[in-house]
Amino acid sequence: MSEPVLAVENLSIALPGGADRIRAVEDVSFEVHRGEILCLVGESGSGKSVIAQTVMGLLPKALRVVGGTARLEGEDVLSAGKRRFRALRAARMSMIFQEPMTALNPVMSCGEQIDEVLRTHTRLGAAERRRRIHDILAEVQLPEPERMMASFPHQLSGGQRQRIMIAMALVLEPALLIADEPTTALDVTTQARILELIKRIQATHGTGVLFITHDFGVVAEIADRVAVLQQGRLVELGDTRQVLGDPQHPYTRMLIDAVPSMTPRLRQREVGSTPVLRTRRLGKIYHDKSLFRRARTVHAVDGVEIEVRRGETLGIVGESGSGKSTVARCVARLIDPTEGEILIGEEDIAKLPAARLRGQRRRIQIVFQDPYRSLNPRRKIGQSIIEGPMNYGLSRAEALDRARALMELVRLDPAALDRYPHQFSGGQRQRICIARALAMEPELLIADEAVSALDVSVQAQVLGLLDDIRRKLRLAMLFITHDLRVAAQICDRIAVMHKGRIVEEGPVADVFAQPRHAYTQALLAAAPGRGWRFGEAVAEQRAG
Repeated sequence: MSEPVLAVENLSIALPGGADRIRAVEDVSFEVHRGEILCLVGESGSGKSVIAQTVMGLLPKALRVVGGTARLEGEDVLSAGKRRFRALRAARMSMIFQEPMTALNPVMSCGEQIDEVLRTHTRLGAAERRRRIHDILAEVQLPEPERMMASFPHQLSGGQRQRIMIAMALVLEPALLIADEPTTALDVTTQARILELIKRIQATHGTGVLFITHDFGVVAEIADRVAVLQQGRLVELGDTRQVLGDPQHPYTRMLIDAVPSMTPRLRQREVGSTPVLRTRRLGKIYHDKSLFRRARTVHAVDGVEIEVRRGETLGIVGESGSGKSTVARCVARLIDPTEGEILIGEEDIAKLPAARLRGQRRRIQIVFQDPYRSLNPRRKIGQSIIEGPMNYGLSRAEALDRARALMELVRLDPAALDRYPHQFSGGQRQRICIARALAMEPELLIADEAVSALDVSVQAQVLGLLDDIRRKLRLAMLFITHDLRVAAQICDRIAVMHKGRIVEEGPVADVFAQPRHAYTQALLAAAPGRGWRFGEAVAEQRAG
């Protein structure tokens, strides 16, 4: 085999004093060869991104390399200075970051940002640089390259912004491409297009790709080999089929078993229970006004009719921009619908004024995608949980008793009520957000992408918790997600949204087995790693 593009050998990186463990990365070795995609897999805190930052010379000052080498085409980059790293980045190694909106400069056009790479690393003239930018935008399959060059990041969709990042990373044809969770924030069809694009460009240019992810569906779709990290240690390394088909390490087996199955769970539904939520002809219209272009009307939600009964979970799935979250925010009256009815029991809350709406708010609670941003970092979690009940008349002592009981319900220690949000992991923070929502004793719980930011093992725990709570409290649940595997495991019925409308609705098993609408068929076909039986044994065990 030829010399590897990247050879990491016995890499060790120390954590600052006071951390839970001594090393962020300990004695890790692997190689990435030309034309190969190696997926680095593990939970948050396993050391994946730390390794990528080390190779790119972007390691935070609080961390330091205490051993090993990282050779890029034979050159040990760990001994490179700042000037050398500037020469290597983009020219010989590039990185695609997870969130393009924060990685791209908001005050520079996309064309200017790619041009900056060419001006820094080449002596090409302006006309040649422009031609190269046009060619790379066409290669990453962006429509109207001239318009894309003139556009600013906020004017593009998430998938288009990620393609701009890929174009910027590949414009100088580097030997190594590092992709750090580049599809996590994307919906399933956009994710499929980005993965296909990376595979095609990697094959065309013979680039070595280090692809960082916690999604085994992505691993099955894109990887040639897999390296599994657990708390900074490499526990398994091998061919993708071998690792996914016959994992040797217990941690790898645990991660794979935690991946939700595409086979819907068989669950008994309550027959004849009364509807908690009904919407009739629900609509939300935005008027996009601008000084520089013609005003346009956007129907974010158009004639949506859904129904959720006690003890039932209705999932709403679709791409980004399909209107899923807008429906959730209208139902919770976080935004005002333009038209239609929102019936909670027999009360229509769609047009209620603020004074009357306040009394209805306790009946509907919502759990958001990012638990860290949902909690006040300056308040102890106990204060956050008791605030709502106390606002509705409960005494402090009663609210605290309820908070302690809810902490046990979400499987956290009640003694932790005196701690702050930053003292918990992401999964624990999401459990706290669930406890805060339940403190109001709602009839309807809305989960808006509540597990999409979590590791697969933590995701499985939170999904199990939500389902257990729904069953015990006979809650009606509206579950918003773009992950079809998650929908298969937690939803009784599913509504598929496309361009503001519901195009298909029915029991999950029926929709997954025989999708009628072309858009539903496209969503199911785009699910990464659909051919692998992830979580099948667990799903069969649960069904049994």
